[in-house]
Amino acid sequence: MPNITKRTVDAARPASKKQIFWDGKLKGFGLQVMPSGAKTFVVQYRTHEGRSRRMSLGRYGELTPDQARDLATNVLATVRNGP
Repeated sequence: MPNITKRTVDAARPASKKQIFWDGKLKGFGLQVMPSGAKTFVVQYRTHEGRSRRMSLGRYGELTPDQARDLATNVLATVRNGP
């Protein structure tokens, strides 16, 4: 998997269904591309009970890929260490 960068986000094109492109650098961090063309950064993790959760971090344009990756790192650390 390639890393999510400005270039890869700009190159991501909408399809008929929602797509998620996962980052090769940080496990659980991804880019969600909606059929409308909206691009949102997401982070996916498992709770201590084992349930999978996906959290939206923010839209592309409001956040850069590097800012979103930093937010995802913080979310994953909080989940791992507890609140």
